Amino acid sequence: MTPRFDQGPWAAAGVQTVQPGVHRVPLPLPNDGLHAVNVYLLENLADDDGIVMIDGGWAIPEARKALEEALAAIGRDLGDISHILVTHIHRDHYTNAVELRRLLGSRVYLGAGERPGLEMLDRLGSDEPTGSLETLRRAGAGELADRIKAMDHGGYDPSVWEAPDRWLGAETLRFGDRELHVVPTPGHTKGHVVYLDEQRGLLFSGDHVLPHITPSIGFELAEPGGRPLADYLDSLRLMTRYADARLLPAHGPVADSTHTRVAELLTHHDDRLAKSLTALGEGTLDAHAVARRLGWTRREVPFGDLTAFNQMLAVNETAAHLDVLVLQGRSTRAFVDGVNQYTRAH
Repeated sequence: MTPRFDQGPWAAAGVQTVQPGVHRVPLPLPNDGLHAVNVYLLENLADDDGIVMIDGGWAIPEARKALEEALAAIGRDLGDISHILVTHIHRDHYTNAVELRRLLGSRVYLGAGERPGLEMLDRLGSDEPTGSLETLRRAGAGELADRIKAMDHGGYDPSVWEAPDRWLGAETLRFGDRELHVVPTPGHTKGHVVYLDEQRGLLFSGDHVLPHITPSIGFELAEPGGRPLADYLDSLRLMTRYADARLLPAHGPVADSTHTRVAELLTHHDDRLAKSLTALGEGTLDAHAVARRLGWTRREVPFGDLTAFNQMLAVNETAAHLDVLVLQGRSTRAFVDGVNQYTRAH
């Protein structure tokens, strides 16, 4: 059996020095989905001996320990972390950044598009994926939404969902002689950003561009809406307007070319659009029904063999593909009794 991509060497504890002063550190995650998230440590900045960290990891003791050990391996410690630049609001990227700020006084930066999701968390006092559950209901998967809602989401801890020190737009951050361009890349979430170091040819891509898997689309804490897959495809194309750069992702190993992987992801979604249209057939179906006709993951796993959480991602991704088919004029959509119904256009 082919090993899962996230159980390979890249996820093992330790430090990979990508280039002098830039280090990749995989931190463990506490679930059976992805096993590790990469954070990046940037040091040797001209006017500040501190470390700029990209993404924070999940706020669990095991992640803190792995980070401390990695810092010690390069002759540093937690107290050297001055700034934490987060790519998006998901728990495995954001919560440990807030914990480290409380411990160290580090400054935390986050894309401004994540503000509605963070404010909704505060209002609801729950970190269940409210937006994704509503998308499920509109996709005809109300029973699945009820099952997901009833699950244990880890217990809401408001202390790890505090606001950042700074909300980021499309701008350039300067740390000593290093410039990082903040590029909004909505799709995976509404407020996802990547950090581009053009001078050194490095792209810290978060979950926007991943080397071996495709990120979930529109997995939102905030209200649903917009056009997450269309936004994501636009965000992928945006990457090709910059000079090619080494890909430093949040999950998976460092890759040589962002442009190469972007082309692969665009081809993948073209293929999924075609398969979604074929699965829709000549009838009128909701996204849940179409998702049940498709294979999932590279192994073409039947929908019924997925876990409930992955079924949620599958249904919501199917809805996103069907909505793009509507934008392309290849299908139509009607909202009937709270559910979107799709029909192939002729």
